[in-house]
Amino acid sequence: MAVAALAVPSPSPSPAPRAGLLVVQPLRRKYCAGCRRGPLPMLVLEDAAPRCLACADLGHLVFLPRGDTALTRRSREESGLSAVVVRFNRRKGRYERQGVLVEEAALTRAEERCLADAEARRRRRTRDARRRAAQDEDFTRAFAAEILRLLPGCPGDRARRIAAHASLRGSGRVGRSAAGRALSEGAVVSAVVASVRHLDTPYDRLLMNGVPRHEARRRIAADVEARLRMWRVGADATNEAAP
Repeated sequence: MAVAALAVPSPSPSPAPRAGLLVVQPLRRKYCAGCRRGPLPMLVLEDAAPRCLACADLGHLVFLPRGDTALTRRSREESGLSAVVVRFNRRKGRYERQGVLVEEAALTRAEERCLADAEARRRRRTRDARRRAAQDEDFTRAFAAEILRLLPGCPGDRARRIAAHASLRGSGRVGRSAAGRALSEGAVVSAVVASVRHLDTPYDRLLMNGVPRHEARRRIAADVEARLRMWRVGADATNEAAP
C-alpha cells in the first residue's frame, strides 16, 4: 500500500513527512473517496484523496490515546502494523500527536507487560519526580540569585517569586527557555520586566479597557524602566514593600 505524505485539505497545512504511517483526525467533514462513507473521524491521504481506515487497510487497528508513554511504546513494539494519529491545532499552527493505532492483540500484550512491572515503574516515577523537584528548587534559587546580582535593589521575596514563576517546569516561560536555563542576562531581566509590567504598572487595566497590547506596553514602558533603574542602583529597595 503506497501512502503519501498525509494532509488535511485546506485550510490546514500538510503535516511534516515522517517515518511510518500517519493518520489524521480532520477538523472538517471529510468523506472517503473510495466507499464514500463519512464524515470520517480518522483518515489517510492516499493518492491525494482521503480514505477511511477500512479502505486504507487499517480498519483492524484499535486507537490508543496518548497519555501512557510505557503502554504506547510497548504497544508499538508488539504490533506488526501501527500508525501515529495527529490533529491540527489551529491556535498553535501545528499538528499534534493524539495517540496511535495498533493491533488489538498487541495492545493486550502491552497491557500485560505494563501490569507485570507497574510497581517498579511507579517507584521509578516517584524517584524521578523527587529528582526533578530538587533540580527545580536549585534552579529557582540560582535564578533568584542572578536577579539580585543584576538588580540588587529588588526585594529578596520578590526576586524569589519572580524566579519561581519564570522557571516553572512545563510553563513555557522565559526561565524554561535555553537562554533562561543558561541564566543569560537578557532572559533574567525579561522575567523581571514581565513581573513589573503586571504588578507595578496599570498594564493589566489597560488591556481590560481594550487598549491593544503593543500600545499598552508603550504607555507603561517609562514606568517599567524607572523601576528597573531603581532596582539596579538599590535605592531604598530594602524598605520597599513588594506587591
